[in-house]
Amino acid sequence: MANFDMLIHGFGIAITPMHLLLMVAGVLLGLIVGVLPGLGAPNGVSLLIPLTFTLDPTAAIILLSSMYWGALFGGSTTSILFNIPGEPSSVATTFDGYPMARNGESTRALTLAFMSAGIGALTGVLVITLLASWASNFALRFGAPEYFAVYFLAFAAFIGMGSAAPVKTIVSLTLGLVLSSVGMDNVTGEIRLTYGYDALLGGISFLVIVIGLFGIGELLATVQEGLRFRGVASKIDLRDVLKTVVELPRYWATTLRSAAIGIWMGITPGGPTAASFMSYGVARSASRKGKPFGTGRPEGIIAPETADHSAGTCAMLPMLALGVPSSATAAVMMGGLMIWGLTPGPMLFATKPDFVWGLIASMYISNIVGVILVLLTVPMFAALLRIPFSIIGPMIVAICFVGAYTVSNATFDLWVVLVFGVVGYMFSRLDYPLAPMVLAMVLGHKAENAFHQSMLLSDGSLGIFFSNSLVTAIMAVAIALLVVPKAWAFAGRLRRAQPAE
Repeated sequence: MANFDMLIHGFGIAITPMHLLLMVAGVLLGLIVGVLPGLGAPNGVSLLIPLTFTLDPTAAIILLSSMYWGALFGGSTTSILFNIPGEPSSVATTFDGYPMARNGESTRALTLAFMSAGIGALTGVLVITLLASWASNFALRFGAPEYFAVYFLAFAAFIGMGSAAPVKTIVSLTLGLVLSSVGMDNVTGEIRLTYGYDALLGGISFLVIVIGLFGIGELLATVQEGLRFRGVASKIDLRDVLKTVVELPRYWATTLRSAAIGIWMGITPGGPTAASFMSYGVARSASRKGKPFGTGRPEGIIAPETADHSAGTCAMLPMLALGVPSSATAAVMMGGLMIWGLTPGPMLFATKPDFVWGLIASMYISNIVGVILVLLTVPMFAALLRIPFSIIGPMIVAICFVGAYTVSNATFDLWVVLVFGVVGYMFSRLDYPLAPMVLAMVLGHKAENAFHQSMLLSDGSLGIFFSNSLVTAIMAVAIALLVVPKAWAFAGRLRRAQPAE
């Protein structure tokens, strides 16, 4: 009950004219980010952070989180109408969403997507409401060894459970850790990896790197692939919307199963993209006879959209309660919190309850606002997508450079954006994941400090990471996540390779 009392208090904070206006503005900005290939939620959030410096932290995070929800909704719009996923997590929606739209049922497809997304998001927020205090109280038992074990768990989960090859994930993590080490060591005061450049003494700006990786990098990849819009009718018929809303409860089993998958993949570092693909695959395996998947099956839209949004929402829980982001966007938001002087983790709930519960309350409101706005604005965004990419592309480039320069008004940052734009493009072409690099950049300092402190406490003995039941359990789970999924996959390949008797 204490959580719900705090939630009611949070609604009192969130429901103010200023915050409601920011929610609407954030969702609209997110819709633009979601429908325009080449931006994406992580980059959209990173571009917006410099513009929030004049706001108080509660208003700023409400704006950023609302933009995140809007981006997730916007990605579904292009997946269904144009067969172009605006977000990586919307790829699975194209499999049945676009065929349904091509069959003349675009209103039905969009309504199924947006209603499922809203249900998934609200389920995720409910989970955060129920578990937030428990997670933060549990984390109060943590010392330096436990925190290092949690960070190691996050890294191990990305390696063991990620969809990319383990070697590529390790390369991405390592590069992120190296980037987080540039500048002065917080413990020893030693200057590292500056190579005589004074501009590197304070380290490389996390925001500038992210703008290059996700903005310029994705734009270069989009240009390389050659963008072609193939739109279908986008008029919203209110009668079809109401009929589809009435139809949705028939798929309650798919909705509940997909929400559960999304919750798990959101709390762990699986992320929305993995959740949407996993949910789609499970729905296809569990489906009864009927229209084949890939031809406009309703479950093929409901499953990925529900999982996508519940995962995207639940990614906020470990970021707020433990200081461990489980998605690229959550990592960017965590970087923003640290810039505003807030340290995500258990003490955030104790020292800034108004901030935390105001944010959680705003999630309920902004997701409902998102469903309404996205239905109203589909025709507008469909028209926007018909603008030649030769016009939209330069606009994205200008936004990236202005956002990067605003961070610290340094010309050096513009070169950093260019360099990491190329890095992001190369990672995309070579199928290297970017999320582990972003995670490592955010957690690198924290993990290093926790390791230093642990070594000081134990006189250099690694045994401290197995010194009590809590840290031992976390390390055991981390090692299991690192080894078991890949070992299981390897064993499966061996079984399939054996000749049948």
